[in-house]
Amino acid sequence: MIYLRMKHTFGFIAAIIFSLFATTVNGQQEAHFTQNMFNNVYYNPAFAGSVGGICATGLVRQQWVGFKDSDGNSVAPNTYAISLNSPVNLLHGGVGLNIYNDKLGFTNEIGVKIQYAYRMDLGMGNLGIGLEVDFINQTIDFASLNKGARETGDPLLTGAEDASDMIFDLGFGLQYMVPGKYYIGLSSTRLLESQSDKIHYQYKRHYFFSGGYQYTFPNNPAFELDPSLLIKSDAVITQFDFALLLKYNNKVWGGVSYSTFRVTDPLAVIIGLKIKDMKLGYSYTIPTSKIGSSGSHEILVGYCFKINMDRGRSSYKNTRFL
Repeated sequence: MIYLRMKHTFGFIAAIIFSLFATTVNGQQEAHFTQNMFNNVYYNPAFAGSVGGICATGLVRQQWVGFKDSDGNSVAPNTYAISLNSPVNLLHGGVGLNIYNDKLGFTNEIGVKIQYAYRMDLGMGNLGIGLEVDFINQTIDFASLNKGARETGDPLLTGAEDASDMIFDLGFGLQYMVPGKYYIGLSSTRLLESQSDKIHYQYKRHYFFSGGYQYTFPNNPAFELDPSLLIKSDAVITQFDFALLLKYNNKVWGGVSYSTFRVTDPLAVIIGLKIKDMKLGYSYTIPTSKIGSSGSHEILVGYCFKINMDRGRSSYKNTRFL
């Protein structure tokens, strides 16, 4: 009964969010990581404080290694992100911080996301309601754009060198977790669809649904199967990422990912290792297109400092999903 009630509740909330914020504008997409299931707080502020400790996660993604434009410039996407989050009982929830650098061609985006999530026990699990404040520095290197594009006479390109601007935006999210069983999350980023007249740029509002399940083999509890799903939409285009990991004693894991985020190369393999409280992961996106790259690489490093925030109660948190 609790599960059915939660299912209907989240369906209703999802309908409200999508109906309130549905619109269409042009702008850069949010960065995507193959190992997103280990860093949900990057897409959803409601995950802040959902684990029993101070957790730090670093991700480096080098996409389309070796891909260059006709002038020999490396224009392949490169993304770096550091995420921190922790429960804070005095605030009745958790706080988070994300710092990232997303370089795509001749555009470079550096952002800081400051997050807070109010948390409360609900049914068999815990509900998080999160808010984030974004500070984004967007830079466009007009001088390095393809010469042919500048010769079109576009006033935004002709004679331009480079331009940058600081942009402010907001994000909102919901998350529900039953420790050792499953989690689901709904969020929206870049709610204000902020724009800059200085660089003639406007962001798109994004919507995310994330979910994961932990299935332990009854006859061999050392093995666990973890499917996860991430869906992203801007109310015009919807993309999804499905991953399936097999874990042994929560120390070693391997699996595959299929993603429409990676339009040209949708298949990837994931491997990982946990040493005490440190988590190491690697993913390789298999080059299946004719784009001319040797694939994409992604490295994850995570560490959790286990803490007892409230000595008067036992912890129900689970550090398997950061």
